[in-house]
Amino acid sequence: MSIDFSADKPIYQQLIDRITGEIIKGHVKPGDKLPSVREYAVEVGVNANTMQRVYKELETMGITETKRGQGTFVTEDSIRLEQLRDEVKKDLVQSFLTNIESLGFSKKEIIEHIQNGEWGEKG
Repeated sequence: MSIDFSADKPIYQQLIDRITGEIIKGHVKPGDKLPSVREYAVEVGVNANTMQRVYKELETMGITETKRGQGTFVTEDSIRLEQLRDEVKKDLVQSFLTNIESLGFSKKEIIEHIQNGEWGEKG
């Protein structure tokens, strides 16, 4: 299952986002073992070196732990995982606000729209 990567962001970052998204959604749980670097690289259609960088970054971020001879596992540190959730949420909101403001909408308009429950509805 190869992934269609976008050209506006490095592939390794898109893979980090994908894995952290799966953790946040609960599809990958604390303590779960991730596929090996080679397995994951084949699965998503990237070079093993790219996948190695992804795993290294995730470990540096405190999202995963590598156990020698056993593999890479999602951290069981609930505080760190809650921080990850908050970081992703803040990044998404900031990106949304930047994009919406660039179109000329005010924060007040957006807040009113959200408070009125007017998202996801088609006219």
